[in-house]
Amino acid sequence: MDSRRRTVAELVAGRWGDHRPGLWFEGRVLTHHEVAAGAAVRAALLADLLPGPGAHIGVLLDNTPEYPLWLSAAALARTAVAGINPTRRGPELARDILHTECRLLVTEPSRLPLLHGLDLPGVRLLVTGTEEYDTLLAPYAGAEPDASRAAPEDRLLLYFTSGSTGAPKAALCSQGRLAAAGRSLAEQFRLGPDGVHYVCMPMFHGNAVIADWAPALATGAGIALRRRFSASGFLADVRAYGATYFTYVGRAIQYVLATEAREDDRDNPLRLGFGTEAGAVDAAAFERRFGVRLVEGYGSSEGGAAIQWAPGTPRGAVGRAGPGLVVLDQETGQECPPARFDAAGRLLNGDEAIGELVNRAPNPFEGYWRNPEAEAERRRGGWYWTGDLFYRDADGYLYFAGRTDDRLRVDSENLAAAMIENILARYEGAVAVAVYAVPDPVTGDQVMATLAGTFDPRAFADFLAAQPDLGTKMAPRFVRVVERMPVTATNKIHRARLRKEGLACADPVWWRPPGEPTYRRLLPEHAEGPLAPTRGPSPVRRQGLEPRTR
Repeated sequence: MDSRRRTVAELVAGRWGDHRPGLWFEGRVLTHHEVAAGAAVRAALLADLLPGPGAHIGVLLDNTPEYPLWLSAAALARTAVAGINPTRRGPELARDILHTECRLLVTEPSRLPLLHGLDLPGVRLLVTGTEEYDTLLAPYAGAEPDASRAAPEDRLLLYFTSGSTGAPKAALCSQGRLAAAGRSLAEQFRLGPDGVHYVCMPMFHGNAVIADWAPALATGAGIALRRRFSASGFLADVRAYGATYFTYVGRAIQYVLATEAREDDRDNPLRLGFGTEAGAVDAAAFERRFGVRLVEGYGSSEGGAAIQWAPGTPRGAVGRAGPGLVVLDQETGQECPPARFDAAGRLLNGDEAIGELVNRAPNPFEGYWRNPEAEAERRRGGWYWTGDLFYRDADGYLYFAGRTDDRLRVDSENLAAAMIENILARYEGAVAVAVYAVPDPVTGDQVMATLAGTFDPRAFADFLAAQPDLGTKMAPRFVRVVERMPVTATNKIHRARLRKEGLACADPVWWRPPGEPTYRRLLPEHAEGPLAPTRGPSPVRRQGLEPRTR
């Protein structure tokens, strides 16, 4: 690997003359050279369409070859790409495009209905796969990639980070940071030029670009694109493309595991999967079924903090705290004491051990586009505050406890939502699990879980009683049962929606009254009965619950 290549533009240009297969998509194969040539053509077009370096283009595309071609072209043209989320609608979608000041929006015919009726002043539309598009590119045929003017500090990505409140923030990523991230992951996982990276997560999100496409670019590996993630098509794609590496986020692993198992599942070329939120139970199940190790990593979307897994990392831990990474109490700003566990692995001092992960060392966070308030919140006191809860053990290993808005405080004790989820994921009927707080009628929180799958109230209660590491305050008071877990565009559980709905949902909700051994259905009359608080409105009436029976 050539350490002198410090920009994405240099990595793109470095593939010129490389005639190995470099990109697979729905029966098409492009060589690395053809990808570099296609990027050069689009870069030349950008030079004529845009006012100069530093301009922004929006990309509203599925994972088609056009996506990496425009990313590569932007690097060569010193332009930045704003990944536009196709699940956004109407004014929200227009806001994302206008907020990032896109002069050009690259899209495809299937996405045009999303743009109907939107007021996008100053934005030129470029529709791929049309005769007009081909005509526009034709004069630039024969262009060659020129990376000589690109600089590491050139802005390349504006990617929206999901949040529970307010409009999404557009995090910035430079060419230098993206190239360095690709090299770092390639070195960490020993990825090489003979591999094939399966890109099935949406490329408008940082995971697919930073953790999958960039390492392939850094090593000269090929990429295989899936237009949109498909659990049923996962293994067939892996075999057809000879994929050796892939990334995932959210519930993707659970969806793959939910497909019908076959005797030859382990007959595949994959060597490694890297991502977040699979959980220890599903990661172990994936390795047993497919013979592929999953590495659960942690990296803030903005790049301000990262934790690397290494051999010897305890089960449930993300990795060891590197230089500058500390867990701080959010109120006092003091470092939290190490976690203490009992013989069964239960966290004994969550109230004092759980805090926010903060990076006090220099870090590559490059800010948000036109959002100084959010940027200042991340950089309080000159440090990078991740917004994620962790606790660390006496050996310095870090354990994820959820987002800061996932904090649960039950009977004056802080609980880790992520820890409870990992335990509940062992329940045989669970396909997906989310744990979050609902208000206690008197003070603090009560634990609520949403479970996708099959639910038997007595069997679930027996399961909870048999878990040695489930603390006495961790057991869910309420269980919402859904056919399918609500998810975001990146297949992450839509926790903000679940928290907002609370008990006020149309799905069946079960609850376990204090002192009772099993769960019962939550009905309207409970508002005047056991759930009625000693003060204030009941949690049922307060949230406007009108339960329905299925």
